[in-house]
Amino acid sequence: MNIRRLLCMALLLPTLLPMSALAQNFSFALIGDLPYNSYERRNLPGLLEEIGQEKVEFVSHDGDIKSGDSVCSDETLRDILQVFQGSKHPFIYVPGDNEWTDCHRANNGAYDPVERLKRLRELFFADDMTLGQRRFALEHQSQDPKFSAYRENTRWQIGRVLFVGLNVPGSNNNWGKGAKPSPEHVARDAANRAWLAEAFARAREQKLLGLVIIIQANPGFDSYKRDSTQPDGYSGFFNQLRDETPAFSGQVLLVHGDTHTHRIDQPLRHPKTNETLANFTRVETYGSPFMGWVKAMVDERDPRLFRFEPHPYAPGAAP
Repeated sequence: MNIRRLLCMALLLPTLLPMSALAQNFSFALIGDLPYNSYERRNLPGLLEEIGQEKVEFVSHDGDIKSGDSVCSDETLRDILQVFQGSKHPFIYVPGDNEWTDCHRANNGAYDPVERLKRLRELFFADDMTLGQRRFALEHQSQDPKFSAYRENTRWQIGRVLFVGLNVPGSNNNWGKGAKPSPEHVARDAANRAWLAEAFARAREQKLLGLVIIIQANPGFDSYKRDSTQPDGYSGFFNQLRDETPAFSGQVLLVHGDTHTHRIDQPLRHPKTNETLANFTRVETYGSPFMGWVKAMVDERDPRLFRFEPHPYAPGAAP
């Protein structure tokens, strides 16, 4: 066999490797529900610095960047934005209720929540890139003319895992006070369902291994206890998640905050059999008064796909 033929075979070898040999291992960091007070605000840069020492592809904050009884001013938003921009890793933010749906409260400044959401979009989603010192491009739902307002709904892919950010906040998903949902809720819920349906369709079409969905609210997983007589701002999202997950062969990971109880479990049940869906995992991030972050690790060779390391944060302990 001559040298030229050997070189040609060597060049062809990478294309002949099985997909498992080309699988990726990577990690990402999850935080949320902070800062709620001056102590947490002072120590948030230190928490991000601790994460900055780790090898992660990005950091995601799943909402509530202030407490529910503090002012929703532009000054407050800009202050937190500049902290997020200081992240050494790409930083992706999903809106929470404290920074827009609850801003009508007198102690929040009696703002119009829809106006505050518009301001969040202008500040935190000013272009098509992540926040942070090292950035990458995101898909935004607003790139579709039918959903041009929804810049905060994002999507990105690493290896064979698709990530989706959705604006599903606490306070009953901005349902409103009446028996009928607010117009804002109706329009955003439709946009969310369209964005999530696209994500599941892409994951199935491309035979992806995982789909990660990041929202702020705890949508409630005791489906058999859901009271259909009460306004339920999460029913559309919850039912879609419950119906789509069994039809996807990969792993589904839901990340949320809201109820300030860090947990990793499998709470979703099959819509027909009521059995636990083995391909669904929920991670609730740390929340005030507990500071911390979760390291999520992806191993595309592992059938479970995801592993997790909780990292409680002790101020002053970061390297």
